[in-house]
Amino acid sequence: MLDIALLRKDLDSVLARLAKRKNPQPFLDEAAFRALEAERKTIQTRTEELQSQRNSLSKQIGMLKGKGEDASAVMAQVGGIGDELKASAERLEVIQSEMAAMLLAVPNLPHDSVPVGSDESGNVEVRRWGTPGTYGFDVKDHVDVGAPLGLDFETGAKLSGSRFTFLKGPAARLHRALAQFMLDVQTQEHGYTECYTPYLVQAKALQGTGQLPKFEQDLFHVTSGDGEASDSKWYLIPTSEVTLTNTVADTIVPLEQLPIKLTGHTPCFRSEAGSAGRDTRGMIRQHQFDKVEMVQITTPEQSYEALEQMVGHAEAVLQKLELPYRVMSLCTGDMGFGATKTYDLEVWLPAQNAYREISSVSNCEAFQARRMQARFKTAQGKNELVHTLNGSGLAVGRAMVAILENHQQADGSVYVPVALRPYLGGAEFICMT
Repeated sequence: MLDIALLRKDLDSVLARLAKRKNPQPFLDEAAFRALEAERKTIQTRTEELQSQRNSLSKQIGMLKGKGEDASAVMAQVGGIGDELKASAERLEVIQSEMAAMLLAVPNLPHDSVPVGSDESGNVEVRRWGTPGTYGFDVKDHVDVGAPLGLDFETGAKLSGSRFTFLKGPAARLHRALAQFMLDVQTQEHGYTECYTPYLVQAKALQGTGQLPKFEQDLFHVTSGDGEASDSKWYLIPTSEVTLTNTVADTIVPLEQLPIKLTGHTPCFRSEAGSAGRDTRGMIRQHQFDKVEMVQITTPEQSYEALEQMVGHAEAVLQKLELPYRVMSLCTGDMGFGATKTYDLEVWLPAQNAYREISSVSNCEAFQARRMQARFKTAQGKNELVHTLNGSGLAVGRAMVAILENHQQADGSVYVPVALRPYLGGAEFICMT
């Protein structure tokens, strides 16, 4: 959520920065906001006048009573002022509630360093690592490479419908090995604390990280037997960013505990609303997929250094897996709702002859913290909002896709990167069942 004080101070500047984002319609109803703000100022001015009048009249009452004179008329005036003040306070509460609801639909402001663009064509390549391989045979996609290894889309569809996958045998073991390997890299080499989190959360947690209310159509939810109870609805997490980041909700973190670095491996659930017809073949776009998430909670002064570090932490996994990739700085029109700056890591997929996203690392600054009321105590003893960052370290399914395609062999086996071999019993190749 944006700082409402910033909108009150310089609404035109905020609207200009929001206009750089991708959306044919304005994110903020300017006329409605200005009307509410004007009414708020009027009520505030009137409230100050009434309070001054009441103070003056109260003194008169004291003087009249001290002289033994009748103060009933003045007391009636004070009573009337009290009634108006109460009505004003109630209206101010409504205005503040309406403004808060309005701001829940407004995305974060792009950082000044973010390239300006209307869509992904405006993203800027920062660097590349590795060289796409050459093959002396016809390259297969991960669906064909993985089928003999236990990558089974037919059973997934039979059980749950489209965009679900069933893994067995070598494919299931590779998937498990990748998740464990990623967790070990982030915890043992980069200092993250491993967490196991719930897969179901209530609406407040998703509002805290920005998925609600704007993106409810992208979420799955379940209810308990008592579907009418206010606390009977849970949402399946779209990413463990939600659970990891919300660990500091409604908290004042001691300065010496920052930065907080958390990681966790969870399934993620997304309805993929609006993605009909996109990546229908294979594992690229699923309703259920696994991800190792990284989250950092920092001070404002640390957050952009932390962003660069986290990109490096995701890159380290790709390098150890011997996978060519590139780092992209997302433009204003392609960033996520809560981000102020984002880097995407895109891994090379030879069957598609293209780079595809495998990790997205974002700094949200205080946008999520303001929603969650997540603060820290400064060295001067002042409570200040933390900055939150999140990123994939990595998407497990897409890493599996990249390994199957990049490391496929002519005989149908798949080369196992050296760093991953300890997680697969030392095997140099994954073979058909």
